[in-house]
Amino acid sequence: MSERRVAVITGGGSGLGQAVAFRLAKEGVHIVVVDISEEAGQKTVHLVEELGTRAIFVKADVSKAEEVKAYVDKTVEEFGTIDMFYNNAGISGPGVKFVDNTIEQIDMVLGINLNGALYGLKYVLEVMLANGGGRIVNTSSTAGIVGQATVGTYSAAKHAMVGITKTLAAEYAAQGIVVNAIAPGTTETPMVREYKEKNPDAFVNATEPIPQKRLGQPEEVAELVTFLLTGNAPYINGVVVPIDGGFTAI
Repeated sequence: MSERRVAVITGGGSGLGQAVAFRLAKEGVHIVVVDISEEAGQKTVHLVEELGTRAIFVKADVSKAEEVKAYVDKTVEEFGTIDMFYNNAGISGPGVKFVDNTIEQIDMVLGINLNGALYGLKYVLEVMLANGGGRIVNTSSTAGIVGQATVGTYSAAKHAMVGITKTLAAEYAAQGIVVNAIAPGTTETPMVREYKEKNPDAFVNATEPIPQKRLGQPEEVAELVTFLLTGNAPYINGVVVPIDGGFTAI
């Protein structure tokens, strides 16, 4: 079994997941990149290995419990343990008011953003509990803290991430598990760029409500996630940390 720490990152092929993979690799952490895109995931693996640590890719559709269990099993097979879990995979949804969503769109967003996250927590926690502890960061959103139009199903899933974070902290703190969540504001990731292309009107004044008058950068989020995952904050547990330029402060 490796002496280095091991982190599993879902949605690790791009955006926040990729940025966190790079940042943790600089700390010498072994990285398991989970993504539905093999091309994107393998690219992250290659770039992580250039930073001097070991990485593997596991292809998975996180909305399918059996594929989630498979990435957890593969991690244990390769590394023997899971010390850190960045529970991050997600999609934005169609960008329409809630009634205009199709049932299929609702099911897809919840399947990935909520069910996929819960499946990951269940199977990763089983490993962490058996091995004496671990650290988890869930990706929520400002849409998981306040209401935001046209992201209803996404918002429902991200509010749920707040609830599960607090519940797990209460349930498993005594077993050495630390669970927190982050709530990024609009951050310049491929998912946000795709949403912007489909819904340009929503971005006409995108920075106006943000006190800092700019969007976030993935690297800024990665610094926060790394801080929470790498053991520098052992008494921060069960909280949701906004990283949004002050958006939810006003």
